[in-house]
Amino acid sequence: MKDALRYFVNLILLCLATVTYSQSVPDTLTGTKVSKLFSNQEILPIRLNYSIKEIRKETNDSTLINSQISYLDEDGSWKSLAVKLRARGNFRRNNCYFPPIKMEIEKSINKGTLFQGNQKIKIVFPCNMQNSANDYIIKEYMAYKLYEVVSPYHFKTRLVDISFTEGSGNNPKTHELKGIFIEDDDKVAKRHGGQVLKRRINPFGQGGLTSVQNEFFQYMIGNTDYSTAVQHNQQLIFVNNEALPVPYDFDMSGLVYASYSVVSEIGGESLPIRSVRERMYRGFRRNPALIEQVRQEYLGNETRMMEIADNLAPEFDSPKEFENARKYLAEFFEILKNDDKFKKAVSNKLRTK
Repeated sequence: MKDALRYFVNLILLCLATVTYSQSVPDTLTGTKVSKLFSNQEILPIRLNYSIKEIRKETNDSTLINSQISYLDEDGSWKSLAVKLRARGNFRRNNCYFPPIKMEIEKSINKGTLFQGNQKIKIVFPCNMQNSANDYIIKEYMAYKLYEVVSPYHFKTRLVDISFTEGSGNNPKTHELKGIFIEDDDKVAKRHGGQVLKRRINPFGQGGLTSVQNEFFQYMIGNTDYSTAVQHNQQLIFVNNEALPVPYDFDMSGLVYASYSVVSEIGGESLPIRSVRERMYRGFRRNPALIEQVRQEYLGNETRMMEIADNLAPEFDSPKEFENARKYLAEFFEILKNDDKFKKAVSNKLRTK
C-alpha cells in the first residue's frame, strides 16, 4: 500500500514538473512568451566534454558531433542530455582556442526538461585562456542585456558557468569558464509572430525605428563589426510586414575591448578609426524627427541601462574591467546630452549608402 501511494505521489510530482517546464513565462519587457531556460536569469552551471580538435575538423554546418550536456537543475540535482555540437562563427571560430558552439537537442530528448522549447542554442565561450577572458564574456553579456531595453526584437541570453573537460583518457584538461547561452533565431521571430529572413534587404527597406535603435546601440557600445546591408552580425526577421534587424556578436566592440579586437573591414571598406574604443556612428540618413525620438528614448533609459551594468559588477574578476566598461557607457550618454557633441558625432555622420 505504501509503495503504491509513493508511486502515485511521485507520478504527480513528475507531471507537475513537466507542466512547469512546458510553460512559457511572460517577458516583463515585451509581454511575449519566453521559455523557462531564458526567463530565469540566475547563472546556470553546466558541464561539457568534447574534443576541440575534433569539432574543428567539421566544417560542414550540417555535420555535428555527438556529445552531452549536464546542468544543475532547479531541484539541485545534476541532469544530463544527449546533444549534438558544431563550431560556429567566423573570427572566433578561426582565431580562438575555444570556438563558439551551436548545440542541438532533439525535441523528444529535451521535453520535460529545463531546455524544453529550445532545440537549438548558441554557446559563446571566452576566446582564449587569459586572466581577463571571463570578463570579456560578462561585458558581451552586458551588451545583450542593454539591447533588451532598446528594442523588443532581441536575442534572449543567459550566463552560464561552464566546466569544460577537453579530451579524455589519461590527460583530460578541465577549464572553468564563463559563457553565454543565446536563443535560436527562429525563437526571436516566432515570439513576435514573424519569421526569419534568409535574403538580404537594403537598409533603407528595413524598419526605420528598429534600424535607428540598432544603430544607436552599435554606437553606444562602440561596435563597427556589423552590417545591416550584408547581414553581418545581424539577423533579419520579418514581423508585421517589416524587415527588422536583430544584432548579435559584440566581442569586437569598444565596450568589450577584448585583447584580440581589431577594427573590422566589411565588404572591403576601411574605417577611419584606429581602435575599437573610438566610436563611429554608422547609421543611415533618416527623418530627423526619428533620430531625435530615438535619442530621447536612450536618454530616458539611461538610469535603467546603468543599473544593468552596475548589477553585473559582482561577476567581474577585475574591478578595473568593470569600471572601464561603465565609464565607456557613461561617455555615450554625455554625448547624447550635449547638442554640439551629438551633432558632431551623430547628426553629421548619417550615411546615404
